[in-house]
Amino acid sequence: MNVSVWKRAGVAVTAVAVVTGVAGCQDGDGKAAGADKAQTQSLGDITKIIRTAYEKTSAAKSAKIRMTMDLPTGLEGGGTVEMTGVQGWDPTVMDITVKGSMLGAANAGGPDTMRMIMLGNVMYMDMGAGQAAQMDGKRWMKLDMQAAAAASGDKALSKSMTGGLENMNQDPAKQLALLLDSPNLKHLGAEKVDGAETQHYKGTLTLEQMVATNKSLDVLSEKDRADLVESVKKAGITAYDTEVWVREDGYPARMDIGMKSVQGTVKMGMHFSDYGAEAAVQAPPAKDTVDLFEMLKGLGAGGGQV
Repeated sequence: MNVSVWKRAGVAVTAVAVVTGVAGCQDGDGKAAGADKAQTQSLGDITKIIRTAYEKTSAAKSAKIRMTMDLPTGLEGGGTVEMTGVQGWDPTVMDITVKGSMLGAANAGGPDTMRMIMLGNVMYMDMGAGQAAQMDGKRWMKLDMQAAAAASGDKALSKSMTGGLENMNQDPAKQLALLLDSPNLKHLGAEKVDGAETQHYKGTLTLEQMVATNKSLDVLSEKDRADLVESVKKAGITAYDTEVWVREDGYPARMDIGMKSVQGTVKMGMHFSDYGAEAAVQAPPAKDTVDLFEMLKGLGAGGGQV
């Protein structure tokens, strides 16, 4: 397989895998108009509002999403990625269009837009017509993340393809659960986001604080807490910042998440709408799909090189 296919797939997976960025992505009309005001809500009120947002988001199970992500140079050379589409978190599904400088940099002359579909732990990536010519005309690459990483035998490649993938299963409800656990959760005031009146909240956790305090967080099951902490450790995250803008109906309109890791800081701004929107995600036809795991096994048996 051409190296550019690997790079393009690796960049795309890395971008989506980090899904879940730092405070301060001040795009759109969500500028911190009330950030200079004194906190107007008690901690009890704040906790109640965020807990309600968690419960409503969890029950919705899906939403339309618009996301902008800025990756540091330590992750695939850095760059920006934009994602739009629908995301479901019970079950885990995603159908999004990814575009940005990172995709173009991974494959000079290739398209800078890619459609990605996720069903459970399996991802499908539309590699484009140019790459399809190198894959017997099949433009979709099927990637079972864990299977492909194990089959490659290349630790560096495995890290590129799967680093932080566990975070893809961290739905926005779980992000709100983490915010509840912040020891410095605060209310920053009223703001308008995407035309809606919202209240702006912010909290920060170091990894040590996250591990120490998550045990008392009752909105997540014991298994969910353990899985969440383990995924953060694997991703090499050292600090975690979250800002959320909650609409009057209790749903988050926007969420900015920041993850500080050994590779640098990932900054992400996510806008949500149409909670409960149907996430009728389907896998591409098998005839149009290349199974990366099977391809790797075949290359290994034949002594070939990727």
